[in-house]
Amino acid sequence: MELSETYIKKLSAEYPSVYEWQDPPGTVYEEHEHQGKTTLWLTDGSIEMKVNGEIINLKAGDRYNVPPKTKHTAVVGPNGWIVIVGEEIEGDS
Repeated sequence: MELSETYIKKLSAEYPSVYEWQDPPGTVYEEHEHQGKTTLWLTDGSIEMKVNGEIINLKAGDRYNVPPKTKHTAVVGPNGWIVIVGEEIEGDS
């Protein structure tokens, strides 16, 4: 089973909405927040997030639970990223 399929299967047991997403290098996510719990599970590349003033560097294989109603920003790494997203509220990412 492909890695992304494994992550999708695992997150589907936890979330009603699960999908794969990707962005090119340098994509910027301005400050925002999610109303429900959101999980990011990277299958490729990297992203640097800033959550509550703390820098969090995520790379392929890392899983991160974004706390609900927590403002954060992010910049996609030099090789882009591919991520499996699990959302408690569909369309919340």
